[in-house]
Amino acid sequence: MPIAPVNRFESEQLGSNEIGPTEIELYYETHGDPADPALLLVNGYSSQILGWRAGFREQLAERGRFVISFDNRDVGLSTHLDGVEVDAAAVTKAALAGEPVPPVPYTLSDFGDDGMGLLDHLGVGAAHIAGVSMGGMIVQQMAIDHPGRVLSMTSIMSTTGERGYFEAAPEALEALTAPPPVDRDEFIASGVASSKIWSSRRHYDPDAMAGFLAAAFDRMFYPEGLPRQMAAVRGSAPRAEALGRLGVPTLVIHGRDDTLILPNGGERTAELVPGAHLLLLGDMGHDLPEPLWPILFDAIISHTAHAETS
Repeated sequence: MPIAPVNRFESEQLGSNEIGPTEIELYYETHGDPADPALLLVNGYSSQILGWRAGFREQLAERGRFVISFDNRDVGLSTHLDGVEVDAAAVTKAALAGEPVPPVPYTLSDFGDDGMGLLDHLGVGAAHIAGVSMGGMIVQQMAIDHPGRVLSMTSIMSTTGERGYFEAAPEALEALTAPPPVDRDEFIASGVASSKIWSSRRHYDPDAMAGFLAAAFDRMFYPEGLPRQMAAVRGSAPRAEALGRLGVPTLVIHGRDDTLILPNGGERTAELVPGAHLLLLGDMGHDLPEPLWPILFDAIISHTAHAETS
C-alpha cells in the first residue's frame, strides 16, 4: 500500500509552551482511502512512527479506515527543539510528591495540538484517535481539549496521570529511564534486554525487536529529546476530573503482562470515563505483539464503527 513521501506542516504552538512560539514540523504518513473515516495513531514516549508497525497500519486501512500516523515533536523526523533544557528528574520528583512542578518546554496538550494541526493540514474535521502509552495520554488530552473533533478515543497501555495509577515495576522503570547507549550495537543489545522486561512474555521475539531497534537507530537517533518528552508527561496535570466529564466514546486496552504501566492504569481510565469499555489481554505486555493484532483490529474497528452510528 502506498504511503505519503516525507510530509511536514508548520504549526505555531502557543499556550502552555514555555519556550514561546515555535514552528513545529511533523513527519507523517497515511494509509488507505481519504474518503474513509480518519483514524489518527499517536506514538508513545521516545517512539518514532515505526512504533506503529507498517503492517498494523496497512491492515487497519484495509478494514476501512484512513490511517494517519506521525512522529511526535522531539523524535524521529519531526521538529527537534535543539538546545532547550529541562530538568526531567526534578519535574518527576515534584510530580510524584504532589508538589508544583518546574516549568516544562511543552505539555501533553501541546502534543495534542500538534495532532490537531496535522488533521487541519489534511483537511480532516473530526477523527477517531488512538494512542499507546504516552500516546494514550496524548489522545486523552486531545479528547478533553477538542471533544468536538474526536469521533472516538482508544487509549492503549496508558493511564490517567494520577499518583497510584501511574506505576511501573522497579526494573522496568530503571530500564526506561537509563540513558540509551550511543553506539549502534550497544543500543540494539540494550534495547532488546530492556524491552523484554515489559513486553508480552508469551510473544516476545528478540530477533524481531533487534531488527526494529536497528531500523529506529538508523532512521533517527536523537536522545536529547527524551528528557523533554518525559517532562511533558510528568509536568502535565492528572486528567481524572476531566476524564470523568468526557462524552467521547472510549475504548481502553491494556495488557495484564504490562510492567511499565501496570494494568491498574488502564482499569482506572475505563473506570473514570463514562460508558468506557475495557479490554484486558492476558498475553499482552507494554507492546502490540503481532499474534494479538487480529484481536486488536476487531476491537478498534468495532469500537470506531459503533461510535459512528451511535
